Amino acid sequence: MRELILLRHAHAEPGAPGQADMDRPLSPHGLAEAEAAGRWLAGNGLLPDRVLCSPARRTRETLEAVLAITGYAEQRLEEAIYEATPGTLIGLLEEQRDVERLMLVGHNPGLERLVALLGSGRSDDYRGMPPAAVAVLTLPQGRAMEPGIGRLDAFWWP
Repeated sequence: MRELILLRHAHAEPGAPGQADMDRPLSPHGLAEAEAAGRWLAGNGLLPDRVLCSPARRTRETLEAVLAITGYAEQRLEEAIYEATPGTLIGLLEEQRDVERLMLVGHNPGLERLVALLGSGRSDDYRGMPPAAVAVLTLPQGRAMEPGIGRLDAFWWP
């Protein structure tokens, strides 16, 4: 079995006039949420072997705050995570089959729909994923990613 950790970015500042959505930073509240997520992950021994992160500033800052607590992990920025559909995210996960514990840091609605699709087999069966929420799924080793293949083992939010 292998584990997939999905982390939604923490609360971000509202966009300033003319500011690109990709450039929105975490708010002070969001930084505290990200640090809380890092403490929860560390406290549960959920340290990733590799992290795929959206290139958006708020996701990168969330990841930095988490890793400052959990410790270093191999990191890769993946542009496809920004505004990704569950199908796009599954494609990225397929490319990472060799990773025992993978963390993906991204955005809604893609993440909350991915949790539903992997867990229940239906992407319309999602229940939401608040900012800085963490979903931990167990996936069978060596099997292709498909709807309903995962088991949701933990769900946490600050």
